[in-house]
Amino acid sequence: MSTLTRIPAATIRKAEGKRATPASVRVNMLRINEIFFSLQGESSRVGLPTVFIRLTGCPLRCDYCDTAYAFHDGKTRTIDDVIAEVAQHKTKTVCVTGGEPLAQKNCLTLLAKLCDLGYSVSLETSGAIDISAVDPRVSRIVDIKTPGSGEVDKNRWENLPLLTRDDEIKFVITSEADYGWAVALLEEKKLASLAPVLFSPAFNEVRYEQLATWILRDGLRVRMQIQLHKIIWGEKRGV
Repeated sequence: MSTLTRIPAATIRKAEGKRATPASVRVNMLRINEIFFSLQGESSRVGLPTVFIRLTGCPLRCDYCDTAYAFHDGKTRTIDDVIAEVAQHKTKTVCVTGGEPLAQKNCLTLLAKLCDLGYSVSLETSGAIDISAVDPRVSRIVDIKTPGSGEVDKNRWENLPLLTRDDEIKFVITSEADYGWAVALLEEKKLASLAPVLFSPAFNEVRYEQLATWILRDGLRVRMQIQLHKIIWGEKRGV
């Protein structure tokens, strides 16, 4: 006859607690690559002192990506911990970026909580993931991937009708062929009527004056942007 071993009640409670804790806190956790305070280098908010929250992970692999370090590196933190760090800086302007921040579903909770606390929040997203659940108080900076990105097939066109004048559409231009493709799409889908449109030269691939010349020549209804932070500090992390 086998002998049953009695397990102490305290041991059972401890084991049950270990199983229950991850499920109970998971809704408030995010994988964070970095949080830093700098000047906004892009979008219509360029030049504003901003706290950046960079989330880990991205399903895309754009050829010009300058944040590949965010694909995997990071630390799991609670949303309250993240917000507490944001509050240490003297600004009410926050940018949630990546990687692709919407790849983590709890990003939606972070965005809403920041808005509840009175922050002016922007979201930088690849345009490959549904933006419909993003808090309407957030300004969504939505990429349209050009052929030169290597990820043009990932564009989620269903996002376009969701855009408002508080959002922005961004093209990163890697060549004259990319520019021509973007101009054709601008006209075909009447993008300027949906949201402000940004044309940005891929760093070290298209000269600033060349893109400026094309835009002026063609009389486009777009805003040219350059990455201000790279002009000031160079291409490095935390700026």
